[in-house]
Amino acid sequence: MPPDGFEPILSLSELAARLGVTPQTIYDLRTQGRGPRGFRVGRQLRFRVSEVDAWLARLEDDDARRHDAGGAR
Repeated sequence: MPPDGFEPILSLSELAARLGVTPQTIYDLRTQGRGPRGFRVGRQLRFRVSEVDAWLARLEDDDARRHDAGGAR
């Protein structure tokens, strides 16, 4: 963690750019209950990098399980 005690956070547009998707895609995923956990600062949506990393790990695990299950047929 940085010396100021705050872990890095991303704005909605920063997260979307890193993932190569539109900000609307992030909104849609969150509405469906499938997106990363975030929080609002005023009207702006923010995401802790640790939450994004955990969310991506869950997506990877879920995808691996689907592929493993599909290969066992």
